[in-house]
Amino acid sequence: MPVTTRFAPSPTGLLHLGHAHAALMAWSAARRAGGRFLLRVEDIDGTRCRAEYGAAIIEDLAWLGLDWDGEVRVQSRHMAEYRAALDRLAARGLLYPCFCTRADIAREVAAAGQAPHGPDGPLYPGTCRRLPPGMRAARMAAGEPYALRLDMAAALALAPADLSCEEMGEGRLRCEPAQFGDAVLARKEVPASYHLCVTHDDALQGVTLVTRGEDLKPATHLHRLLQVLLGWPEPRYAHHRLLTDAAGRRLAKREGAPSLRALREAGRSPAEVRALAGFATS
Repeated sequence: MPVTTRFAPSPTGLLHLGHAHAALMAWSAARRAGGRFLLRVEDIDGTRCRAEYGAAIIEDLAWLGLDWDGEVRVQSRHMAEYRAALDRLAARGLLYPCFCTRADIAREVAAAGQAPHGPDGPLYPGTCRRLPPGMRAARMAAGEPYALRLDMAAALALAPADLSCEEMGEGRLRCEPAQFGDAVLARKEVPASYHLCVTHDDALQGVTLVTRGEDLKPATHLHRLLQVLLGWPEPRYAHHRLLTDAAGRRLAKREGAPSLRALREAGRSPAEVRALAGFATS
C-alpha cells in the first residue's frame, strides 16, 4: 500500500523548530517511499486559532522547502462531517451530555481524594452519566450548556478485548483506552474534539502512517477505539522524539521557542533551519 503521511498543526502561533522537525519527519517518510504528504490545518478551537497563523503555516513550510499533495484541509470548514460522526456514536448510545463545569469537576475530584488520573489529568467521575434520560432531555431543552462525553464502558463493550496498534519499530502494542475515562468528544466552545477530528480526517484522507511527537503517543489508545467504533481503517504509527532547548525543555510556543519566521528574518537559510531541526541532508 502506498504511504500517505500528514502534518497537522494548529494555528495558535507561529511554527518553531519543533514543528519543522515534525513536518520534515512526515514529509521525508512519504517522499522516501514515493508516497503522498498531506497538510492539514487543525483549527477547530475558534477561541485560540487565528487565520493569520494558518496562512503563516503555509508560507513557512513552503519557505522551508516542503511541498504537499492536494489541497490543504482546513478543519473548521468541515464541522458538519464531524457532527455526523458524533451522531453515529450517539445513535449507538455511546455519548451522553455532561453539564458539569470545570469547577464542578474539580470539586468532585477534590472531594473524592484519590481520584484516578489519565493522560489528560483526573478522570471524570461520571456524574452526568448517571442522570435519568428525562432529566438530561429537560436540561438540554432548557438550553443549559453541555459537553458530549464518550461512555467508555459502553464503548469498550463493543471493542475487541485485544485492541492494539502498530508502532513502527515496536510492533503490535496493546491499547488501553479506559485510561482516558469518559473522554470529551465535543463541547460548546469546541464543537468537535481533537480526538474525533484527527481520527476522522486520517480515515477520510487515506493516511496510512501517522508520524507525530512522542507526547501524543498515549492518545493512540483512544484513537484506535474510535477507529473501531466508527469502522475507520487502522493506520500505522511512528512517534518521534521532541526537540528540546539547551536546558532540556521541550520546544513550545508558550515557552517562547524561536519561530521559523524569526529565524528567517535573522538571515538563516532554509537549509540551515532544516539542519537545526535535525535534517541536515533533507
